[in-house]
Amino acid sequence: MINADDITALIQRILASAGATVSLHEPSFNANEWQYVKECLDTGWVSSVGKYVDRFEQELASYTGANYAIATVNGTAALHICYLLAGIQRGDEVLIPTLTFVATSNALAYCGAVPHFLDADSALGLDAAKIADYLQDNTKNSGGVTVNIHTARPIRALCVMHTLGHPVDLDALEKVCEKYNLILLEDAAEALGSYYKGTHVGHRGLLGALSFNGNKIITTGGGGAILTNDAALAKQAKHITTTAKLPHAWEFTHDQVAYNYRLPNINAALGCAQLETITKRLSDKRLLMQNYRHYLADLKGVSLIQEPEYAKSNYWLNALLLTDTQTNLANRNVLLQTLNDNGVMSRPLWNLQHTLPMYRDCPRMPLPIAENIITRLIQIPSSPELITRKQPHKKPEVVA
Repeated sequence: MINADDITALIQRILASAGATVSLHEPSFNANEWQYVKECLDTGWVSSVGKYVDRFEQELASYTGANYAIATVNGTAALHICYLLAGIQRGDEVLIPTLTFVATSNALAYCGAVPHFLDADSALGLDAAKIADYLQDNTKNSGGVTVNIHTARPIRALCVMHTLGHPVDLDALEKVCEKYNLILLEDAAEALGSYYKGTHVGHRGLLGALSFNGNKIITTGGGGAILTNDAALAKQAKHITTTAKLPHAWEFTHDQVAYNYRLPNINAALGCAQLETITKRLSDKRLLMQNYRHYLADLKGVSLIQEPEYAKSNYWLNALLLTDTQTNLANRNVLLQTLNDNGVMSRPLWNLQHTLPMYRDCPRMPLPIAENIITRLIQIPSSPELITRKQPHKKPEVVA
């Protein structure tokens, strides 16, 4: 059986946090944030128009390698627009992981569409082979459209989620999409700075969404972005996230139902400053992961979630997987309680989507791996600044 006190004491030593409280993931503002925000205040350009919004979009596109980035008020809004621009309509089904944050499902519900839940693989991603087998047995082709034989609803898309910043196997999943005529979308809310086979995630699919919530790699307070390589989709994304207002010197003419989803300039100013330090943030987070891996290596019953071999993760949140064969939900909760009681903020993953009351009746494949992982996984402190704390000398140092 795992020993919650031993694990807690070791993590406290790794973080040099005895007697202190350590948050799960804190924002940091140690570059040009004050200067850029003050400029917005001094000039009055604080709302949805201003140079920092345009600059933030350009710099996001450059950093990620996407042709276009469209800034939004949050990641959920970005996902909502991704679904709309992918043509998702009321009554459609979209394949998504059950192991995801609720926004992936909620943004579908905004469209009147139905989530169709998929199981996880051992790396917190999706198993393309199992999905293909499942679709072969549970769908039919009707005029080039994949139809769920149990609900008679069309399945239009697959939205993958790069959980905790670990990229899914996009090559394999893209092949599934091609075979079953599905649109590939990416929920990359947690994955800024993560790469799949050398390419930044978020724009391999038709559209992808990022988040800049206060607990992400960089933050704009709130905020998100849509990534795409399609010029027409980018233009339409910009249009419908700014209330579909037609350009004019004084008239307010709107040509379709749209959304007030534009990121304010003052938030974008934060984002521009944060992007200037992202390389250092990612480097520090990788060093923190290496310290966790180094010092936890000899601890029985626990392993650290690692990036897949084909990917380079941002290690947004480090996570422990309890490996003892006798581990169950009660053991996990004892460890969570012990960690939090001792000032080490830790959390489980989200409740699986198919267990939430509003999504219990949605279609799903068998979900044994996700249902097992959720009882054994714990997220632990992952702020990049933690690497600057004095490290223990029980074993040779890893910190650069």
